[in-house]
Formats: sequence, C-alpha cells, structure tokens
Amino acid sequence: MKISKKSWVMIVLGFLIIASVSLFFVYYQGADERKQLQADLLSVRSNLSAVDTTTLTQRQKVLERDLNQAYRKYEADKAKFVQSIENIDASNALYNTANVNSVNITEMSSSDIRSEVIEGASCLALSLDAKVVGKVENLVAFITQLNDELTNAVVKSVNMDIASSDNDTIAFANIQMVIYTHEER
Repeated sequence: MKISKKSWVMIVLGFLIIASVSLFFVYYQGADERKQLQADLLSVRSNLSAVDTTTLTQRQKVLERDLNQAYRKYEADKAKFVQSIENIDASNALYNTANVNSVNITEMSSSDIRSEVIEGASCLALSLDAKVVGKVENLVAFITQLNDELTNAVVKSVNMDIASSDNDTIAFANIQMVIYTHEER
C-alpha cells in the first residue's frame, strides 16, 4: 500500500498539531508552577527579612558562654568526683574502726584534695571532719586506733562533749584529721 502525498501531509500535520497541543499543555503547567514558586520565594524572602539576625547572633553568644560555663562546671565536678573516689579507703577505715570500737559516726565530710610540701616532699592532703557518738572509753579507743590504722593520717583536733545519763556516760566528739599521700610528679 502506497501512501499518497496528500496523506503524508495530513499525517505530518496531525503529528505537528498533537505535538503543539502537548507542548502547550506542558508549558501552561510549567507557567503555573513557576508562578507558585515565585510567590513562595517572595513569601520566604519577606519572612527572612523579618528575622533579626543581631538578636540571633547575641543569643548565640549567650548560649556559647553558658555552654562554656557549664563545661567548666562539669570539669570541676568531674574532678571532685574523681577525688571523692580516693576518699573511699579513708572512709572505709574510719567506719571499720568505729564499728570495732562500738561508736557511731553520725556525720563525715571532706575537703578537696590539696597539694602540700612537708619537709621538702610533695604530698596530697585530704582533710576529714567526723562527728562520732559513743561511750567515752570507746571514743578514746577509736581515736587511738585511728592513729594505728591510718599511718599516713594525723588527728589535728578532737573536741568532746560528755553527757551523763542514769546508766552510761555518752560522749560526742568532733574529730578533724588530715590524710596524706605521696604526690607523684
């Protein structure tokens, strides 16, 4: 079957019309999307111009300063936590000695570990304060045994309040001591 010249022209013309209509619809849809995107861009630009960057910059500086302060506090607290672990042996010795001598430690506190030089030797010193309750003879035995148990400690002071009751004489003691350890450099 042979197609005539007239048929070829009609086929090409039909193809061109279909292609033109398709391109028109694509262009029309693209134009609508372009208008919507331009409207969105205008909206975003107006919102962006309303943002006060100086306030945000100042807020950022405040937050960075607060973060630095929090980090320094964290580091200080972390150092105290590590130091408090070093106190465990001394605390255990105090409580064991109190248990052996039938006295009760009602309160105990320690300071931060500090460096000291004793007769030319660098040492770390830990101050401990303890409040102890018991019979007078038990408290005296407790303090004496502390000197034997903690050979690297010095009892700086002992203050006793003695209260007499009908059956027993009870004493309250405030003990201040310092525990030393060699500081390695």
